[in-house]
Amino acid sequence: MRNEKLRYGVIGTGAIGGYYGARLAQSGQEVHFLLRSDYEYVKANGLQVDSCDGSFHLDSPWVYDQTEQMPKCDVVLVCLKSINNKKLQTLLPPLLKDDTLVVLIQNGIGVEQDVEQLFPGIQLAAGLAFICSAKTEPGRVNHQCYGQINLGNYSCKNEARISQVLADFNAAGVTAGLVEYHEARWKKAVWNMPFNGMTVALKTQTNLLLQNPATRQLIYEQMMEVIGAAQHLGVKNLDESFARKMLEMTDAMTPYSPSMRLDYDFHRPMEIHYLYTRPIQIAREAGYAMPKLEMLEAELKFLDVTNSLNPATDRN
Repeated sequence: MRNEKLRYGVIGTGAIGGYYGARLAQSGQEVHFLLRSDYEYVKANGLQVDSCDGSFHLDSPWVYDQTEQMPKCDVVLVCLKSINNKKLQTLLPPLLKDDTLVVLIQNGIGVEQDVEQLFPGIQLAAGLAFICSAKTEPGRVNHQCYGQINLGNYSCKNEARISQVLADFNAAGVTAGLVEYHEARWKKAVWNMPFNGMTVALKTQTNLLLQNPATRQLIYEQMMEVIGAAQHLGVKNLDESFARKMLEMTDAMTPYSPSMRLDYDFHRPMEIHYLYTRPIQIAREAGYAMPKLEMLEAELKFLDVTNSLNPATDRN
């Protein structure tokens, strides 16, 4: 039996939040969007989604520039870059009820643990997005390929709420499923840790990394470091076959610049902590080292600093 319709809030209406929130809104769900730089533009012009699965426009979405103006929500999709999670201390409280489910659609390992420390007792789920999407101009999301999202229950006591969210996504044309939390986070890291950092370090895109035999082998070896760490930590259903699957999936993907490469190109701080530092630290504390990814982490920290100091650096 179908439950009462949920009210959704989206914090971070960028490439990810803009896409998933717009899909839900297009299907008839009540969705309230928090925007920052393009609030006035979207309020006046609506939100455009250019999608490989069919483009569409939201003429008059509910948009806000402060969460204090938003209603309390049944589900909050947090799509901020994880480097901004301290802002959740002020952004989240106006939206929360006792039973609000907060879905962190963010990259990396350890984000739920840290948000739980900010809000003891909060009901959290991980949102694992498998999507190529970008937002490079106001009010327009460019969805290039894929689009699936999985949810991993971290601390939600109401399993029916998670089931309804999954049903809402599927009804909106977004393939969604329930996965085991730790398995899902580490599986996402198998792709994220090699490709995000390598596209920045070598100033390239995913397809070129795989077309070159040397970098393809390096990507594979980095994937196996992540898989080895996950296995060492007791994560199930993750082995060498998953690395092969990720390589094949990326071979079929549209040439793509991951979110970290876009952050670097637009002189924004990169999500190094949760994508690299935290999982490397967790693995090391458990007695497992990831030397190739530790080297990539060091390179990214160097580039992050020099990028902020030299805004005119050529990206070509």
